[in-house]
Amino acid sequence: MELDRPREECGVLAIASPSDDVARLAFFGLYALQHRGQEAAGIAVSDGRAVRVHKGQGLVNQVFQPGTLDPLVGRLAIGHTRYSTTGSNSERNVQPYVVETIHGPLGVAHNGNLVNADRLRTKLLERGAGLQSSSDSEVLALMLAGADGETWEDRLASIMPQWEGAFSLVIIAGTKVIAARDPWGFRPLSLGRLPSGGHVVASETGALRTLGCETSREIEPGEIVVLQGSIARAHHAMVPKSDQARCTFEHIYFSRPDAAWDGLSVHQARQNLGEELAKEHPAEADVVIPVPDSSTPAAIGYANISGIPYNEGFVKNRYIGRTFIEPTDELRRQGVALKFNTLPENIEGRRVVVVDDSIVRGTTSGQLIRLIRDAGALEVHVRITCPPVAHPCFFGVDMGSYDELIAHQLGVPEIRNHIGADSLGFLSVPRMMKALGRDDGYCNACFTGDYPVPVQLSLAMTKQRFDGVVE
Repeated sequence: MELDRPREECGVLAIASPSDDVARLAFFGLYALQHRGQEAAGIAVSDGRAVRVHKGQGLVNQVFQPGTLDPLVGRLAIGHTRYSTTGSNSERNVQPYVVETIHGPLGVAHNGNLVNADRLRTKLLERGAGLQSSSDSEVLALMLAGADGETWEDRLASIMPQWEGAFSLVIIAGTKVIAARDPWGFRPLSLGRLPSGGHVVASETGALRTLGCETSREIEPGEIVVLQGSIARAHHAMVPKSDQARCTFEHIYFSRPDAAWDGLSVHQARQNLGEELAKEHPAEADVVIPVPDSSTPAAIGYANISGIPYNEGFVKNRYIGRTFIEPTDELRRQGVALKFNTLPENIEGRRVVVVDDSIVRGTTSGQLIRLIRDAGALEVHVRITCPPVAHPCFFGVDMGSYDELIAHQLGVPEIRNHIGADSLGFLSVPRMMKALGRDDGYCNACFTGDYPVPVQLSLAMTKQRFDGVVE
């Protein structure tokens, strides 16, 4: 069942340790990043000579059954959880990619999206490269495999300026694990130190804490970090762009609330968003309820400022959206009721403020409101912790196309009518940035249409645009 949300991106992980069982660490690290992608998962491990990989479609605990980690022997590992943004959801697009090169085996895992992937892919094909997938991540891997330089970090530094757009990536090659981040800083990437003296790189700091990392820092935009044994070396391959472009949706929706990014607690940022929302769009109501889970801190913030009591209104089934078994027609007609049930005792006879993080396609918000009305609500006032999403994302988030974005087609009054709310309020861009305590440094293109990197708006940015081979 498709919820009215931007879809997940990907999660990447890298580990170098002088003593730990890195395959097992990578498994639990990916488990902590599962929310970033549920379509596929993979781990590649190196013993300094050979790179062994196990990957497949499904959740982390489906891909890695008892015994599948045993052959993954070594002290270096990279891992990936995938939600497809470029390249369809198919077996050939599962990461990490591992290729043989003149310098030895190379493994690559990537979070993000290159806006010039079409041109780069064409150049590879013109040179006779045999592409096996339809993902821009394989383009990165093959370009790196053919780059000039004495070391892998030299080759990476030489090729990074050709990549336009978002890339937080991890690489396994020889006796090293390497991590790098684009100079705009679109996607998060952090470095932590293990008690054993090794290091971990992960998309979110929560994964670092899961693995017991004692300290952590954000890998800077344009920075390359090389991990060998207990040693971590860092240098800037590219000067960070003057206009940084961190994805605001990491704070609004994507990251787990226990993450920290750009010096901010995600949980606190979401609570701040709710507080600003209450100031900008007050409501006369009896109860504030969140649409779980990402909106819970925001609803608490809204209640704190408004003085309206906070309570739970929905019970969320966190597993129905992950099943591979299709519901019956009758269950499908119930739509969002497969994912949420209401708590009528907290809703009946009350004027309800519903706090949610976004309305993207407008496909399920109306169903949620109907559930609340069926539970006996007198009024339903919807409050959204970000501005209307009116433009697609070209940097690694599946927002949908212009035709699919309801805010590109309708104004706020029309959206309110469409979803059946008594009132509807979106947080403005200035209030949103005030909640983050920032004036700039973030990509808000999905709200404003002001893209930090030039993009071809006429380009059909669909996942399947490179899918020339039908499986």
